[in-house]
Amino acid sequence: MLILISDAFDKSLPQKLSVYGEVTDDKSRLGEADVVLIRSKTKATKEYIDSAPNLKLIIRGGVGMDNIDKEYCKEKGIIAVNTPKSSAIAVAELAFALMISVPCHIPFYDGTMKKGEWQKSVKRTELYGKTLCLLGMGNIARKVAERAKAFGMRVVAYDKYVETSEFAEMMSLEDAVKDADYISMHLPYTPETDKMVNASLIAKMTKHPVIINTGRGKCVDENDVAEALKSGALSWFCTDVYSSEPPASDNPLLSCENVTFTPHVGANTVENLLRIGEEVYETIGKLKEEGKI
Repeated sequence: MLILISDAFDKSLPQKLSVYGEVTDDKSRLGEADVVLIRSKTKATKEYIDSAPNLKLIIRGGVGMDNIDKEYCKEKGIIAVNTPKSSAIAVAELAFALMISVPCHIPFYDGTMKKGEWQKSVKRTELYGKTLCLLGMGNIARKVAERAKAFGMRVVAYDKYVETSEFAEMMSLEDAVKDADYISMHLPYTPETDKMVNASLIAKMTKHPVIINTGRGKCVDENDVAEALKSGALSWFCTDVYSSEPPASDNPLLSCENVTFTPHVGANTVENLLRIGEEVYETIGKLKEEGKI
């Protein structure tokens, strides 16, 4: 069995996986590969899959699987899975770091201090007592909720597929965002969530909230968010994800001042790469034992 590591994983993974067969990062050997490991960079399109006639398994190291043509995999009898549990802490910590950086004015203070300015007149606000709305209530959102409650925040949430949760008050989409001070997005990208955060939804937000997106860039209408930032309907936007990555030079968010950007690094912690590797190892072992690969 040939295992192709197509994207960046922990350096210890090839040796760990060698018990299952040959391991390579030589992408020119895609045509020989039985198993392909990808993250967000590699796009497992129909054309990509057709270039791998021996392919039996694709593992996406991370949560989102919108870079895999899952329907075509199903048609071809190829197993496509992710590592849903491994990234929860890493992404939740980034989401929370982005959220807390806004009321603490950390980008502003840092930038002005480096210019030799002493801007003590700009006052911070607190997360304590504020309302956090979670869009999506999966593994990552639950970790964010735990941290928010530790900060004394009220947590509400919307998830079409979750009726009740011990981590948040579940509401309709409109009710969840209505009185939110902060909104943290943890949605998969589907036709249903495409541009879910748009001008219509923003108009229902009464508190000019801060939005943090560590989920999927296409769940946001970037033009509508940019307009809302400029009008004051939104006070700030933090994002780790974009409609195209890296963002195109004409992305309207790049011209907004009240935005914090990170380059899709939510899952990129040393600890998480190790967890992803463990989950990959266990997945291959289980499927091999079951005779599926």
